[in-house]
Amino acid sequence: MKNLKPMIVIALLAIPATVLLTGSHTSQSAKAAQVARGKYLVSFGGCNDCHTPLKVTNKGPVPDLSRMLSGHPENIKLPPADLKPGPWFAVTAGMTAWAGPWGVSYAANLTSDRNTGLGIWTAQMFIKAMRTGKHMGNGRDILPPMPWQDVAQLTDEDLKAMFAYLQSVPPISNHVPLPVGPDGKIEFE
Repeated sequence: MKNLKPMIVIALLAIPATVLLTGSHTSQSAKAAQVARGKYLVSFGGCNDCHTPLKVTNKGPVPDLSRMLSGHPENIKLPPADLKPGPWFAVTAGMTAWAGPWGVSYAANLTSDRNTGLGIWTAQMFIKAMRTGKHMGNGRDILPPMPWQDVAQLTDEDLKAMFAYLQSVPPISNHVPLPVGPDGKIEFE
């Protein structure tokens, strides 16, 4: 009977530990599933088409995955845009900068970099930005060709999944230029 008491104590202590470990495993599985869903949505949505610079290969231009989702390269300076009135737009060969009646817009850095990407953003900021078309949810307008109006139709869970995936993308330090308005002046946050 004396040997039974320590075994009961050990068994009772093991139950909460098992629950904690199982809960942690379930939480990790849920997070992995959310990131996988986000990766699917980012891929399906074509985010890499604009936010990943291209590189030239013997097979033509292809996404430069070493700079995946890092936006318009900071070292590529564009000549001043000839912003004529009218329903037109122009795009750089790298597909990361556009000019049109709105001015000049650059694909943002969507990596988890804390200084130049989405590293300091929260999921709520991301959702608000995608719903309102405002940078960081309350800043300047998110400019064309970013289809934020379409992304805004996604559920909160889908937007949280996209954000979770983007937070899992390795950080790349890349200071994307600020947009330029139709008057040629830089638009600030």
